[in-house]
Amino acid sequence: MAHFAQLDENNVVLQVIVVSNDELIAPDGSESELKGIEFCQLLFGADTVWKQTSYNKKFRKNYAGLGFTYDAGLDAFVPPSPYPSWLLNTDIAQWESPIPYPSDGKRYRWDESTLSWVEILLEDIE
Repeated sequence: MAHFAQLDENNVVLQVIVVSNDELIAPDGSESELKGIEFCQLLFGADTVWKQTSYNKKFRKNYAGLGFTYDAGLDAFVPPSPYPSWLLNTDIAQWESPIPYPSDGKRYRWDESTLSWVEILLEDIE
């Protein structure tokens, strides 16, 4: 099965659908993203925009999800930024905190107001 993401005018993912691999077969017998896009446009309208996404992250770096953005320069689906201060690692199309997560084995949460990791204490969980 193949997966295709519908994009809005800002390249934000509106939905992801499953398409049978049979719909991707080009005249020469190879699989074609273009054939899949044509199939999606038959179902949802010729003016809709689609990009194939890989459940196994074999291409476009991430599996597309609702609210993700397709970045044409990276040819990747980028998840929404969790915090304004986080930076996009363009090699993997993932957001990273400006300060690495502590490696002391404790649990932390990001505090955007202090731009730091704050330990999660047992009393915070209860």
